[in-house]
Amino acid sequence: MTQIVLDALMITGFVAAMMLLIEYFNVLTSGQWGRWLARNGILQNVVAALLGVIPGCLGAFTAVALYSHGILSFGSVVAAMIATSGDETFVMLALIPRTAVALAAILAVIAVAAGFAVDFAARRMKLSYPRCEALVIHDEERIPWFSPGVVVAQWRDCSAVRGILATTLALFAAAVAAGQIGPPRWDWIRISLIAVAAAALFVVSTVPEHFLEEHLWRHVARKHVPRVFLWTLAALALSGPIAQMLQLSGAAQQSHWLLLLFACVIGLIPESGPHLIFVTLYATHALPFGVLLASSIVQDGHGMLPMLAHSRKAFFAVKAVNFVVGLAAGAIALGLAP
Repeated sequence: MTQIVLDALMITGFVAAMMLLIEYFNVLTSGQWGRWLARNGILQNVVAALLGVIPGCLGAFTAVALYSHGILSFGSVVAAMIATSGDETFVMLALIPRTAVALAAILAVIAVAAGFAVDFAARRMKLSYPRCEALVIHDEERIPWFSPGVVVAQWRDCSAVRGILATTLALFAAAVAAGQIGPPRWDWIRISLIAVAAAALFVVSTVPEHFLEEHLWRHVARKHVPRVFLWTLAALALSGPIAQMLQLSGAAQQSHWLLLLFACVIGLIPESGPHLIFVTLYATHALPFGVLLASSIVQDGHGMLPMLAHSRKAFFAVKAVNFVVGLAAGAIALGLAP
């Protein structure tokens, strides 16, 4: 249970820091970058797919944060989750490096195509999913670039909000650096977590009080963070027992088509780990590439956990779309196999 809590803290900390940076960058650019990206449907899906192919779950978390703030479309989230294979990507790079690289390229192509198709269908059917509309810019807000004099003055009369946020981010970065939260060894994930936390700490330390109160405290810290943590904790606690119940049966191993269906069902679990069954079986030539492809499309590691806190409707819709895409792509790959 302790490890589950630590994993939930790691996910929540990263998502919260990314939200702080998104708020900051949006005000800093007067919202122009978000509006520009929102107008470019294909570019959104390409960006989302590139975030997804990054090994681990950080890219997927970023895609969800961008979606929840109205910057990426629903189809883009589908694209990001199709492209990502979570932490299992590291295992594939170690066991089957050539296949891992080829698989990432295939997933990216399928992700962009699927994301565009979903966005097109959503527009035609006039579907909508709840988003956070709090990414607004007030007339009085002007975020200055770093000014030592302003920063010193703000810290001389430090508000409780600034002190709480800065202390929390500093403790999070220190815990990651010490290996108490996140990966146990120094790698690019640990470095990325610390870098994002440090950037968020810079924002908290330098922004004006109005921005701090309205955007970072009321919007991110009070509205999003508790929900992300509680939903992530609940999902992680339930995922382990469910994965153990769905162990690969002997009957399933007798048929590639049953394996395909089983891989897609296992992929619905929002957890890094169950997918390793199919990675290791493929590495030992015990199953065909089509099953590995389907599993990689449907599963998304921990990438979708923050979406549970934002919208259960969107969470289940993304998983349903990716299940269908994974089943179809796996079936085609099995059918084309010699």
